[in-house]
Amino acid sequence: MSPSPVVITSATPADAGEIMTVQRAAYVTEAQLYGDPFIPPLVESLEQHQKVLAGDAVVLKAMLGPRLVGAVRGRFSDHTCLAGRLVVVPDQRGRGIGAALMRALEERAAGRADACVLFTGHLSEDNLRLYRRLGYAETHRERVAAHLILVHMRKPLPSAAGPG
Repeated sequence: MSPSPVVITSATPADAGEIMTVQRAAYVTEAQLYGDPFIPPLVESLEQHQKVLAGDAVVLKAMLGPRLVGAVRGRFSDHTCLAGRLVVVPDQRGRGIGAALMRALEERAAGRADACVLFTGHLSEDNLRLYRRLGYAETHRERVAAHLILVHMRKPLPSAAGPG
């Protein structure tokens, strides 16, 4: 029996509860890694999720049959797409869902942004490996707490309208 394909589509405000649940499940390991149970992705409220989904951010969801198994969001500033909150449910990690979500976000951003930027924690080796594999290069590091250094990364996007 072959596994069902993962389908990536735009999320809507009706997906807020499921995305919040997946986000919390996905970020528990990050919280444990850094010894901080109050990282922003774990304390975002349902109202905050709904506001993001109703706003101008691009929010994509990955569906495996009827199950929401991942999500990512992108916000635009000038000619840059800030990718964030890439999440995959723990039991589906390592199956290419995160990479597929990032590629889909990059496709949506191409022509609207010159580059995608993101950040992750310095101890998050799986995240760093994924982003490097997708073509992101480290631009700088930023210490934000005694226990956390953010690694900022950037990937140029193809231009839809030629040089610009």
